[in-house]
Formats: sequence, structure tokens, C-alpha cells
Amino acid sequence: MGKIYAFDFDGTLCTEAWPAIGRPRMAMIRYARRIQQKGNQLILWTCRSGERLDEAVAWCKEYGITFDAVNQNLPSTLEKYGTDSRKITADYYIDDKMLGLVRLLIPPVSIRFP
Repeated sequence: MGKIYAFDFDGTLCTEAWPAIGRPRMAMIRYARRIQQKGNQLILWTCRSGERLDEAVAWCKEYGITFDAVNQNLPSTLEKYGTDSRKITADYYIDDKMLGLVRLLIPPVSIRFP
């Protein structure tokens, strides 16, 4: 089984423009699609909720990203641990505030955050 990747939305898959949706970060979008095609699972892990969350999910779908879960743990995680923690369980957390580690995950693509 592949790994679990939890992706932030604002500032990661798109530029920061809350409450609107910013410009797409195409390198990150391609990365998400590529790792999913390799059998990994994706979780959208965002502070958005309600209508704003629905907009983000639809936006991602337009760019070819479908998530295995949205702001919740995967069924396999619930089965494994027998509980649903408030913290999303993932092998990797992809976030614009992750201290520049994105460059380690997707070389040689250069990601620039404003």
C-alpha cells in the first residue's frame, strides 16, 4: 500500500488569497497528481469549512486532484487505530509553512512561495 499525503490548500495548492481562491501552484498540483497516480492516498487538510471547503474541493477536482478524504482520517486509519483522532494521520504533511521541506520532496522542481 502507498503512503498517505495530507495537503494544505491555501498557500500550498494555490496562492494565499483567503477567502477567495488564489492562483494555482502548478508544480504542487502536478506533484499531487503524480504521487496519487503512483498509488498513494491524498487527504485535503485545510482550515476551510462549509461553502469555502466545497469551493476548494471543486477547484482541486478541476485541476485533476481528487482526495481520498477531506479534513478527516482515511477509513484504513480508523480501522488500524480503532479511533478517530482530531489529528489527521498521514505519512507526509504538505503545507506552505513546512520550513522549505517541499524542495526535498519534489526535486528538481523549484517551488517559490511569495
